Amino acid sequence: MNLLLAQLAVENTTYRFDKPFTYIVPEALRAAVCPGVRVTVPFGSGNRTRVAMVLALQEAEQPDSRLKAILKTLDDEPLLSAEMLELVPWMKSRYYCTLFEAVKLMIPAGIGYKIVNRYRISAAFKDYDRTLYGDLEWQIIQQLSNAKQGMTGAQLMVKLGIDEKCDALCGLLEKGIVIRENAASRNMGDATSKMICAVPDFSGTLSPKQQSAFDTLCDVGTVSVRELSYFTGVSTAVIKALADKGAAEIFEVERFRRPKLSAAEQNALPKTLSPEQARVAQEILRECDAPEPSVALLYGITGSGKTAVFMHVIRHVLDAGRGVIVTVPEISLTPQTLAVFTAAFGDTVAVFHSGLSMGERMDEWKRVRSGQAKIVVGTRSAVFAPMQNLGLIVMDEEQESTYKSESSPRYHAREIAKFRTNYNRAYCLLCSATPSVESYYMAKSGKYQYHELLNRYGEAIVPDVRLVDMNSEDLYRGKPLISMALARAVSENLEQGRQSILLLNRRGYHTYAVCRDCKTVVSCPNCSISLTYHAANNRLMCHYCGHSEPAYARCRSCGGELTFSGGGTQKAEDQLREAFPEARILRIDTDTTANKYALEKKLAAFSAGEYDIMVGTQMVAKGLDFENVTLVGVLSADQSLYSDDYRSNERTFDLLTQVVGRAGRGRFRGTALIQTHVPENPYLHLAARQDYARFFETEIRFRRAMLYPPFSDILQIGFVGEKEETVRLAAEEFSARLCETFSRDYPTLPIRLLRASAASVSRMGGKYRYKIIMKYKNTKQFREIIASLIIAFSADKRFSAVTVYADPNPDTIL
Repeated sequence: MNLLLAQLAVENTTYRFDKPFTYIVPEALRAAVCPGVRVTVPFGSGNRTRVAMVLALQEAEQPDSRLKAILKTLDDEPLLSAEMLELVPWMKSRYYCTLFEAVKLMIPAGIGYKIVNRYRISAAFKDYDRTLYGDLEWQIIQQLSNAKQGMTGAQLMVKLGIDEKCDALCGLLEKGIVIRENAASRNMGDATSKMICAVPDFSGTLSPKQQSAFDTLCDVGTVSVRELSYFTGVSTAVIKALADKGAAEIFEVERFRRPKLSAAEQNALPKTLSPEQARVAQEILRECDAPEPSVALLYGITGSGKTAVFMHVIRHVLDAGRGVIVTVPEISLTPQTLAVFTAAFGDTVAVFHSGLSMGERMDEWKRVRSGQAKIVVGTRSAVFAPMQNLGLIVMDEEQESTYKSESSPRYHAREIAKFRTNYNRAYCLLCSATPSVESYYMAKSGKYQYHELLNRYGEAIVPDVRLVDMNSEDLYRGKPLISMALARAVSENLEQGRQSILLLNRRGYHTYAVCRDCKTVVSCPNCSISLTYHAANNRLMCHYCGHSEPAYARCRSCGGELTFSGGGTQKAEDQLREAFPEARILRIDTDTTANKYALEKKLAAFSAGEYDIMVGTQMVAKGLDFENVTLVGVLSADQSLYSDDYRSNERTFDLLTQVVGRAGRGRFRGTALIQTHVPENPYLHLAARQDYARFFETEIRFRRAMLYPPFSDILQIGFVGEKEETVRLAAEEFSARLCETFSRDYPTLPIRLLRASAASVSRMGGKYRYKIIMKYKNTKQFREIIASLIIAFSADKRFSAVTVYADPNPDTIL
């Protein structure tokens, strides 16, 4: 019999050394080792135990004698399907990540293993003479002697307050008194319930209590031990005695921890489609039923009923026996979306997002993999759901930046969706009232299918929108965030019993503090950014690294008085309470929604009419649907217009169009007021008119002239380290190597390289940041060149303290 070899993705490898590693499958494990199963292996010169994923198997007659063998398997059945195993190397080649980093995205955190050190007393140790050991050594010996299974390093830390590098423990290891072993530990256990059922042909004798419990079991069949105890009043000892006598059988079944789902009736969609919706739905269904995979863009103005259309398509796909994944860009959109889906499809819906507990995430993943859930609704990570026979992926608000990962692997969910669509010969539907310029361009050029909804559903009409010139408009009682025009509109809305949504896309109270005398701005000690004052806790906080310190009134440089300027959502909330003391005001931002289910509860309360005004960041701008909201106010439209990012115009148009679309979605006409200091800006007028077609025409000319996406791809190569000079030199050296490599070996490749420069926030979390920007055509050849340059550069010992990474088509330029 030929030897069986396994190709493995091994955890905690560096990008420089990462590849599929070959290991021997021992004869005893041949039946258990298969692609998609995790194993433990000895790795590196020290043979430290590591977790690995089996990517593929192959036979060999004469293997390399240097190959090591797999130690053990960790899973009874494959966690990853053939589709996911094919996606792993695909992601490595495009996102410059390691194989195992890609693997970790595809399995929930709770089901992951970590290698822990376990310590035990050597079986040969007999010398318990107390005088031979120091105090701490003796305490370690006593603890380990009393622990039959040994103790982990974490347990020793709890018991004795020591770490695994302490001299006493290391000394005992060197002497052979203590043995260290590696073991794989699950991050989260399966949730199980003890169940019991009667043995029908039992003929033995039972006590009265046992007989009562047995009779109940015969009547009801299988129940949980807890339920039987509750309904019969007998103790668990009585139930255990039943099993011991052979009258009943106790066994464990896995139960799934479910997140709390809402299926409020008011979130149900209209039962009938409008003629326009019906026409578009039929067009999409024809494409969906075609044998070839395809991608389509569904453009529709806000309130046009895009959700009703894709729900119609989803029912069709489910009826055909295929699975569905629906992604939303933010957790804030999940509650209402989930309510709609739960009302329509009940318990077949699973939810994926970062707000779930580890146990809930793991169990929802398992429900999908087992086929119990046919629809997945969630944020970016939902695109990796282990859906079998996938037929449809819907990406709602497909233009949103949150679909792009900011840490390795730096993937975009839209690209993963397209991969899965092709693999499964499925259908991918991108939906938005403000699609990304790239997606709209693909649709208009015929590479995507295209569908549009140009009218609001039912009697709802587009809101009346007005720009408020803050240069000439009076302020309401001197409050810098509230114009007289907005104050009048809010007052009228309150009188009519209607609700208002106000947007200010900046949290905190004051956005910066500056000394009156020396003009020093209070900055974060770890980042090159000013601290924001938060009134709720009277602290100065950094929104980049999380640094926090008590607020103070005097400059620490010269002792001068500090003045606080700028405004965030906390300040807006205070000014609104002063201006409208009778109003019930709700603030929505990351500070008020940090607790689990806090966002769901707040949005449900607003929907129920418990609040009159909701003020918040972009969390309130998109996807929300409240019939009684007839006024939307944008407190400052200028914040995103003049950033140094080429997407600033697109982001501004998107945010304003979306938030304006929250008004007048029911029976009542809506109004929107946009406060600005630059009312002449054309993008503000286009957003006010919700004129996406004209916006696209303007923006695409700019993109073509500057060679920005969709006319090129952009690669950002980042450099991060603690010493600025070293980071700068690393970026300049890499830039020089890029120039040399492409000019010498690939002169015909279309490349534009911008010189190395400091990031706009040059220091973050105590580390300096530099960047290189490239415009290029994304080909396999280009990706291989960049990968080889990063690997070679990582071997340069001069820059060993600098982290280098590549980010294709970043959402934000450093």
